[in-house]
Amino acid sequence: MSKAIPFEYKTLNLCIEDTEINLSIIQRLTGKDKVILFLHGFGSTKEDYANLVYYDVFNEYDFIAYDAPSFGTSTCSDHEKLSIPFLVETAKALLNSYNLDKFHISGHSMGGLTALLLADELSDKVLSFINIEGNISPEDCFLSRQIISFPEKDPRNFFDKFIERVKVSYDPAAALYAANIKTKVSPSAIKPVFSSMVELSDSETLMTKFLNLPCPKMFMYGITNCHLSYLENIQKKGVKLSEIDFCGHFPMYSNPVQMWNDISTFLSETVSKN
Repeated sequence: MSKAIPFEYKTLNLCIEDTEINLSIIQRLTGKDKVILFLHGFGSTKEDYANLVYYDVFNEYDFIAYDAPSFGTSTCSDHEKLSIPFLVETAKALLNSYNLDKFHISGHSMGGLTALLLADELSDKVLSFINIEGNISPEDCFLSRQIISFPEKDPRNFFDKFIERVKVSYDPAAALYAANIKTKVSPSAIKPVFSSMVELSDSETLMTKFLNLPCPKMFMYGITNCHLSYLENIQKKGVKLSEIDFCGHFPMYSNPVQMWNDISTFLSETVSKN
């Protein structure tokens, strides 16, 4: 491993739908024409992607990752406004502030769903899409559907019980994820975001949007989720599959080496074809 090309922290103030947002960002912008936008999952943060800088194969790429509003160290003045479409508008506002006309995009879970709707709307700007267990079907709502399966009036009560359920669930990174989630998301953000994820996933429009994207696509999933019913079908439709060993829903925690290797291979193949 050679010397890493470092990233930097910055903040960006936005106003979306009369809601004040302060985004916490990590970025490496050195003027390269290949830029990757990373969107994290529910209960995660931009730091999920910070270790990219230690993989030499990514030295030819710039990148941007940020905490979604009310996640990590990003803030939002009105949690009730939060939804996946609102997060899409946040991403669009960030892209406009950076004047990015073309970019690769990768999103995990909640971030994968956000990235899908963003790519659908900005299909002429997206060079490739890496979907890391992002929602494209109703069966993907195993975390977010808990807002319906285990209703609680008090968001803090829901959050505490959610954590207890997750940390003993069948996922190699569940305990690690559950141990840190309280520091990464505001309880009042959970219901609006989860409800939006379930509503969109149950609409049965996401798969069509995903398959119709004109850019090269990869779907990454953990070995413990190899039962997903749509995997064979999307592969037949031209989506590259990436099955991560020793991993469930969180490849960046369970097997980051294979995750980054598979992403770099996919990007190198995509760039060579374009």
